[in-house]
Amino acid sequence: MSQNLTTSICQDYGITYPIFGFAHSINATIAITNAGGLGVFGGTRSTPEEIEQAMSTIRAGVGDKPFGIDLVMPPGMPEQDNRAAIEAEIPEPHREFVKGIRDKYQVPEGTGPGMRSRFVRSTEMLDQQLEAVMQSDVDLFACGIGAPPRAVDQAKALGKKTCALVGSPHHLNRALHTGIDLIVAQGYDAGAHTGQIGTFSLIPQIVEAAEGLPVLAAGGVATGRHIAASLMLGAVGVWIGTAWLTTYEHQDHMSALNQKKLLEAGPEDTVISRADSGKTLRQIRSAWSMEWAADDAPAPLKMPFQDILVGDLLGAIDEHSVDALVHSPAGQGIGWFNEVRSVTDVMQDLVNEAIQTLN
Repeated sequence: MSQNLTTSICQDYGITYPIFGFAHSINATIAITNAGGLGVFGGTRSTPEEIEQAMSTIRAGVGDKPFGIDLVMPPGMPEQDNRAAIEAEIPEPHREFVKGIRDKYQVPEGTGPGMRSRFVRSTEMLDQQLEAVMQSDVDLFACGIGAPPRAVDQAKALGKKTCALVGSPHHLNRALHTGIDLIVAQGYDAGAHTGQIGTFSLIPQIVEAAEGLPVLAAGGVATGRHIAASLMLGAVGVWIGTAWLTTYEHQDHMSALNQKKLLEAGPEDTVISRADSGKTLRQIRSAWSMEWAADDAPAPLKMPFQDILVGDLLGAIDEHSVDALVHSPAGQGIGWFNEVRSVTDVMQDLVNEAIQTLN
């Protein structure tokens, strides 16, 4: 390994480096694959039509090189994409609390629904998203929260690789029963939806229990030293998201204010909150997370009720760049990224430092 950063996962997936890069940006996803990794597009909040277009655009950008898509598919969601039905069950005190935040920070009305409230996270919407994914030629289908066997079976039947993100040995047991191909052990350090076990405590537990399946390490992986440590703990590669948030390519999916906050943030500037979606979400600390953590704040609702409760307001906050409230999901590795760089430069630094460390 003195000249190349190569593991078994590279041959299995036809990639140069054992680095899987998650991004909500189409351009960043393309750049990650073209830089030698495997770009994974976050499609959970995309409509089926947007997924179809994203898959087509990414394929055109990467040629025959591999890429993936990630969907969050939690169990227990409502059957129908019926916003009115969800609205009818939202408690009035929660509505008043959200209105109080809007008034306190003088947030103008948005011109449309927010990203989280454009549709209801439901079985109906998931089926439509899955259809768009399965009709595409995407190489890897990743399951963020939950891995429905029917979805895994369909993807495998179509020749697609399948992957599940897990945050505990308990989650792993459920994923193994689906016949998944690849496991991502995502620790507490990670941005967005995350569990309670630290990354470097979790990796060896998952590796030992994974029944020989390849395992990627995720959560706080921000340097080549983290990559080297992950490989020493038994992982065959890494899954990285936060590193790409401050790249030039990610600017198509990131406001200037949001990126500025990310560049200025250190590892202690992230906090886990349920205020965005109802599920734990590590994000940059802001007045938004602090308002919901206050003693007099109501407990966030479960997904998808919290989505619908706050989605339009979050959309308006981003649309109008309301400084105090703007925030982004990010992992504790954000402290290593304090300047805007290209995906290729970030990738090469990760690879070079990993090789140096392993040597």
